[in-house]
Amino acid sequence: MQWQTDLPLIAILRGITPDEALAHVGAVIDAGFDAVEIPLNSPQWEKSIPTVVDAFGNRALIGAGTVLKPEQVDQLAQWGCRLIVTPNINPDVIRRAMGYGMTVCPGCATATEAFTALDSGAQSLKIFPSSAFGPDYIKALKAVLPPSVPVFAVGGVTPENLTQWINAGCVGAGLGSDLYRAGQSVERTAQQAAAFVKAYREAVK
Repeated sequence: MQWQTDLPLIAILRGITPDEALAHVGAVIDAGFDAVEIPLNSPQWEKSIPTVVDAFGNRALIGAGTVLKPEQVDQLAQWGCRLIVTPNINPDVIRRAMGYGMTVCPGCATATEAFTALDSGAQSLKIFPSSAFGPDYIKALKAVLPPSVPVFAVGGVTPENLTQWINAGCVGAGLGSDLYRAGQSVERTAQQAAAFVKAYREAVK
């Protein structure tokens, strides 16, 4: 299995509104990101997501996070989303997304959840919330997972600590509040995105 983009960092723009979405997504893509999710608990996501797909779908893997139901996957597929991220393991959601040829990154915490996700067809895993478990936990979990499965740390990842997650065996990370907080300026988003890209490149060189 291989992650679908050049930079294995997922921008999580939780809480973004439709009138802000294009500017902030543009900022993270210009900084080097090529995977973006808008969680479904964001305001008016039904407007933001198709707008962003139309504008940037040819430049990045655009999709949704906090996807909980197969019917949501159907709607997202109609809009052209190519990335589905979940906070939990729901085999029906994973299979539905796989049926559309989407990239699926489901959230798990235990070996049982991880293997349930893989058995359902998931091509990658996110360990959530990573900060509650720590890099040593991920290192131990990686020891029993197929080595080809891309694992992402999500929750508590900052530019300052990204290296420790990479060293623990993560291919990359999903970046939430340390990249984007609802209401922050586009300049702040661009600044944080650049910091994460720099930190990643330094971690893997």
